[in-house]
Amino acid sequence: MSYTIQSGDTFWAIAQKLGTSVDALQAANPGVNPSLLQIGQTINLPSGGNNNNNNGSDKPSPPPSNGNGSIVGATGGSNGGGDFIPYSGPASAYPDPSQWASYTSLWAQNSRLMLLNSSPHEVSLIQRSIETVSASSNIDVRCILIIIVQESGGNVRVNSTNNGVHNPGLMQSHNGVGFNAADPEGSILQM
Repeated sequence: MSYTIQSGDTFWAIAQKLGTSVDALQAANPGVNPSLLQIGQTINLPSGGNNNNNNGSDKPSPPPSNGNGSIVGATGGSNGGGDFIPYSGPASAYPDPSQWASYTSLWAQNSRLMLLNSSPHEVSLIQRSIETVSASSNIDVRCILIIIVQESGGNVRVNSTNNGVHNPGLMQSHNGVGFNAADPEGSILQM
């Protein structure tokens, strides 16, 4: 069986919709980068019924809603990326968020950077965590993504900084949590 990618689809969302796991989707699509899905692209579906062979451990609950069922910044942005324009000064000197590059465009560009040091599964967990935190905090999903890119390049094993305070993880968070290979999903969400 096959599935055609629709707007907003991720392997996680497809797994949730179809009652399978991200790992099963990745196994059925070895040449597909889950971070670079394109609308209209066809992927293979795992054979059999519920393909979650690990009793739910790779099938987390959906990102929480921010009250109106959306993730802040997920659909905003009319700019597809392109020329870099430096801004400085007060917030009033910056463009309106509606003029920022879209989350889809920013994710497509920066997930390739993340894959230099993190596995495809870890990158999909980063994406899921960004969307979860955005939905629960009302922080624009693009802001969370760019902080991660700025601080760690999306490398889940990034070294911690320590200027008197331990600052580990994707966002180099103050006295935060570093990567735990025994709990990649939980530790990435907390980073």
